[in-house]
Amino acid sequence: MDRPAPNLQWYAVWVRSRHEQVVREQLERKHFEAFLPTMPRWSRWKDRKKKIDWPLFPGYCFARFDADDALPVLKCTGVVNIVSFEGKPASIPEIELDSIRLLVGSELQYDPCPLIHEGSMVEVMHGPLRGVIGRLMRKDAQHARLVLSVDLIGQAVSVEVDAADVRPY
Repeated sequence: MDRPAPNLQWYAVWVRSRHEQVVREQLERKHFEAFLPTMPRWSRWKDRKKKIDWPLFPGYCFARFDADDALPVLKCTGVVNIVSFEGKPASIPEIELDSIRLLVGSELQYDPCPLIHEGSMVEVMHGPLRGVIGRLMRKDAQHARLVLSVDLIGQAVSVEVDAADVRPY
């Protein structure tokens, strides 16, 4: 395997909704190394159900290129922009994408989850507490402990919900 040129790095390409596969195919046709991690998911139509590969990170595709030569990437149909910091494309450490690549290539079960840190404000998206906003105190693979507070009177209550049901607020 050829070693990539030192100025080639991985970048996150922000794409239009449901254009991830199209963008990946265009990048590959333009001879860019592209990575679109997917997960199998059942899709339901009126007359049938089918298992399809769904993007693990909807709205994003990853590509390896020289940031000084980003125009061909930006010209792909469906590309919105390259994720940038202070106006410059922000590179992704290769080890992070290698880890994701290893996971999706394995037989292990995995699910996308929001990156939420303890202390963050979160919203419950499903279940009897749908719409409730609280502070995340603890989160493990299955449960999230939230604190709901009434700041004016300095009181709070703690509740445990399904970890998959919360998202950053």
